[in-house]
Amino acid sequence: MAVLRILMLNYEFPPIGGGAGKAHLCLLKEYAGHNELIIDVLTSAPKPGFTTEKLAENITIYKVGLHKKNLHFWRKIEVIEWLVKVNIHYRRLLRLNSYDLIHAFFGFPTGWFCYRTRKRLPYIISLRGSDVPGRHARLRLEYKLLGPLFKAIWKKAELLVACSEGLRKRAFKFLPSVFIKVIPNGVELDRFYPGRADERKDVLKLLTVGRLSVTKRVEMLIEAVERLCHDGQSVRFAIVGGGGLEKLFRKMVSKKNLAHIIEVTGRIAPEKMPDLYRRSDIFISASMQEGMSNAMLEAMASGLPIVTTRCEGVEELVVDNGIVVEQENAASIANSIANLARDSESYERMRVAARKRAENFSWPSVAKQYLASYRRVAKSGP
Repeated sequence: MAVLRILMLNYEFPPIGGGAGKAHLCLLKEYAGHNELIIDVLTSAPKPGFTTEKLAENITIYKVGLHKKNLHFWRKIEVIEWLVKVNIHYRRLLRLNSYDLIHAFFGFPTGWFCYRTRKRLPYIISLRGSDVPGRHARLRLEYKLLGPLFKAIWKKAELLVACSEGLRKRAFKFLPSVFIKVIPNGVELDRFYPGRADERKDVLKLLTVGRLSVTKRVEMLIEAVERLCHDGQSVRFAIVGGGGLEKLFRKMVSKKNLAHIIEVTGRIAPEKMPDLYRRSDIFISASMQEGMSNAMLEAMASGLPIVTTRCEGVEELVVDNGIVVEQENAASIANSIANLARDSESYERMRVAARKRAENFSWPSVAKQYLASYRRVAKSGP
């Protein structure tokens, strides 16, 4: 087959950002050494400057440095800085290389560049969650102001991809006239796997992982754990991740005198995460809005039952391997955790089911689906 030359755009890439950057990196690893693909990635770095890295012989990553204050939180001025600085390098890459298509992660801000060069190159957009108007309280004004631009960018894309059925439904509410394909996230099954079943101790170890933003509703989880403590449950809770609310949650834990129970760890190095999952008992979440949770997939692959409120992606992930709490409050979450902790038979059944279900979400499968889409889009042209 003919070699495809692809330009990928993502304003988030490890160590910046959360699930979308991590998913992008995992996808690139699947394409490393692929003799039918040449991939250039244009993304960001946390400090000013411009750097070039080779992920593989066929994959080059161009990083545009910014004045990032927090790796997991984007200030508006930082988004504007990225748009301005990347424009120069985007134009240069298009001038120097004959690409077949562009693959943008996020409809905005990355999709904006694709839209401006739509007559020259076809593009695919991977919708990730925050770029799809919904319940995100912090971005309501942005959704309202940029809504018409979002629609224009989506309509001109050769393909829109959502990472979950729930996200596709949310996107359809915003723009019913477009076709949206679902390609889910994957999980590194060789890195994330269960610990020994007999390693559970008397203390119930709870875990949540993710960018600490308003949509995660971590305060609800803190209150749930506080209720468990008051009810006599021996419990420890690790809140893992960085973000704009990290300091607030530390103060909240301290004010409630729960520092000996709840640890706000901040960001933990990726190489340490598999062991952290294996040392935990239950993964808990109260997120109001997701695309598809990478952290939940990693927890499942590690054999952790899930206790979560309902949001996008949950219906694909949680079936017989956890509990979906329909009433979004701390009391309901605490009750579900307590019931699962008391029922060792259900716990063990969900633990086994979690790993089994995670095995349906492999990165090789995701990469294969995207590659088929690249070929169709490249063939159709702009």
